[in-house]
Amino acid sequence: MEKVLEVKDLHVSFKTYGGEVKAVRGVTFDLHKGETLAIVGESGCGKSVTSQSIMRLIPEPPGKFDGGSIIFKGKDLTKLRDQEMRKIRGSDISMIFQDPMTALNPTLMVGDQLTEGILQHMKVSREQAKKIAVEMLDLVGIPSPHIRLKQYPHQFSGGMRQRIVIAMALVCQPEVLIADEPTTALDVTIQAQILELFRDIQKKTGVSIILITHDLGVVAQVADRIAVMYAGKIVETGTRREIFYQPQHPYTKGLLNSVPRLDVDGADLVPIGGTPPDLFSPPVGCPFTARCPYAMEVCDRVYPEKTTLSDSHGVDCWLQDERAKKLLASR
Repeated sequence: MEKVLEVKDLHVSFKTYGGEVKAVRGVTFDLHKGETLAIVGESGCGKSVTSQSIMRLIPEPPGKFDGGSIIFKGKDLTKLRDQEMRKIRGSDISMIFQDPMTALNPTLMVGDQLTEGILQHMKVSREQAKKIAVEMLDLVGIPSPHIRLKQYPHQFSGGMRQRIVIAMALVCQPEVLIADEPTTALDVTIQAQILELFRDIQKKTGVSIILITHDLGVVAQVADRIAVMYAGKIVETGTRREIFYQPQHPYTKGLLNSVPRLDVDGADLVPIGGTPPDLFSPPVGCPFTARCPYAMEVCDRVYPEKTTLSDSHGVDCWLQDERAKKLLASR
């Protein structure tokens, strides 16, 4: 499959009064044309920082790119000037933020907010921009789009506002759409509608989607591939089936065990004990060691190399080492 985006060994840190926070520590992944890649993990693991780094929305300072590259159309986005990034942002790569109410300007009509991006990135008249805006509202399922263009965000429900934010992100026909927790503020019924909308839009436009979430229920419905992130590192990647049915990293298994099950009577939730490591001084070994029920001495001292289990499935875990398998078998 054709690669649209390549993130290689990305390192991002933030300078604070308390010291330097190493938020992203060597993240590597690819995004293919027309697929949905989900990046999952608990709060604070570096998911949103990774997505904002792709859009170059990290304020520098206090943020800093310490290494790695983000390749899009042969260009390294980490090396581009602000003026060059402004041409890419919104036109080639777009982003949907968590809260639709704060993503929209309450003092401007929806039509003005939609046409702003069109006029900035596309050489069209104001009348043509308005026509494109109407088509986009229609695409995301807003009824009577001609009338709705002249209304303000407070006149829409939460689900409708999220549809408008999606329309704003897609209006310039980007190749990559980054959705950062797009359904967090919505109730379950509206959440299902938004996820169905993502599937429909992807079929119609062929856009590649990076979905940032901690909700495995959302991931199960829309993701083609999944990257599991912990303490600034991607610890396991695989297809949806591989991650849900053949998880290999103890953290991935812990995430799946902590999800409520409706198909098993009396199934107990199994929380992951302990707390994530301090990213002011991250561990040199596997960051999950202190919480891992299978931890060995080597886990605390040396970070494991990636083990390739299939063309699509890889995991960073010492349990994949043949010596570890023999040790566990003898216990």
